[in-house]
Order: sequence, then structure tokens, then C-alpha cells
Amino acid sequence: MATPFLAGLAVAAAALAGRYGIQAWNAFKTRPPKPKLRKFYDGGFQTTMTKREAALILGIRENATPDKVKEAHRKVMVANHPDAGGSHYLASKINEAKDVMLGKTKGSGSAF
Repeated sequence: MATPFLAGLAVAAAALAGRYGIQAWNAFKTRPPKPKLRKFYDGGFQTTMTKREAALILGIRENATPDKVKEAHRKVMVANHPDAGGSHYLASKINEAKDVMLGKTKGSGSAF
């Protein structure tokens, strides 16, 4: 008499575990994917741009070659150009960052 009861409990437990597993799998499949983007610098701009800040703006290392600096500048400017809806202020900071990285700066350089 106890054997069929225990078998019934085992079947019920397996059914509940299976139901929970299916619900968890469906919740896992429908969750939004996490973006795999880099974390960007959260701070504002400094009064005088440093080489570190310029490298953060362009997304390169501080000791990058001039070719890498120019390539990074082009990519960032394409995304933020004022003619394509970007900000004039950001464009000036991006240009200033390129100048700092290439050693062509004379002080602040920003028009803003």
C-alpha cells in the first residue's frame, strides 16, 4: 500500500521539477542580451586636456602610433561629426584629443 503512494509522490515531484525547469529555461531564453560593449569614461572634460584624457576620448592607448591615432580619430569623428548631427563641442574635443596625442597642441585649443 505504501509503495504506490511513494511512487505517486516521486512522479509528482519529478513533474513539478520538470515544470520549474521548463519555466526557468523559457525565462532564460526571453531575457534581453547583455551588451558586450566597453564601459566608457564617466567623467567630464578637464580644463587642459592631458594625454590620458585624449587617449580615453579616442579609445586608444597613451603610447599609440600616429597611424593608430589618425585611424581612431577618423572613426570617432565619423560618429560625432556636426554635419551628421553630432555636437560641435564634442567634435572640437575630439580634434583637440588628436592634436594632443600627435603633439601638435598649444594649450587648451578648444573653441569652447
